[in-house]
Amino acid sequence: MRPRSATPGPAARKAVAAKPAPSRGAGEVRIVGGLWKRTRLPVADRPGLRPTPDRVRETLFNWLGQDLSGWQCLDAFAGTGALGFEAASRGAAQVLMNEADAGLVAQLKAIAARLQAGNVRIQRGDGVAALKQCAAGSMHLLLLDPPFGGALFEPALAAAARAVAQDGFIYLEAPEQWSADALAAQGLRLHRHLKAGAVHAHLLVRA
Repeated sequence: MRPRSATPGPAARKAVAAKPAPSRGAGEVRIVGGLWKRTRLPVADRPGLRPTPDRVRETLFNWLGQDLSGWQCLDAFAGTGALGFEAASRGAAQVLMNEADAGLVAQLKAIAARLQAGNVRIQRGDGVAALKQCAAGSMHLLLLDPPFGGALFEPALAAAARAVAQDGFIYLEAPEQWSADALAAQGLRLHRHLKAGAVHAHLLVRA
């Protein structure tokens, strides 16, 4: 005869109830255009991770043009990779995706392998440091979407202003619009701007 299981007491029941449920992620986004149009990208459950909205990405690449053949690009705070994969999907010669979170780096590498994205390189590291490592004037497109709660905007923009080519572009996503004076202090000017919800999307060029 099998012994009857003891009924868990209140403390045990409370411990079971308090055990966190396994993370199931925060959904997905899709590549808007190019070779991998409609490809789904998973969004990991990470504090502060904000994939650039589809509407904003679509507008950005309408501004830039759909053919990025020959472009050298850096996605300095890659996160889900939505911005970097959009650039690669449109034929950029090379897209370097930099991300500090090891789990997100592994996810980005898995996506790149699945897409057979030979024009994508992924590294783990600090976004500002990655920008500073670029040769002066070497990048056609720099994608800056740092954490909104941090203090990375000014150093990232200063490093990007040095790295961007004379005819290149810097995309900056921020919680507020940057003033003309603040941009001029970095040697930049606003080319296009879009507000979508709490996001201000800036397309910047050299002054």
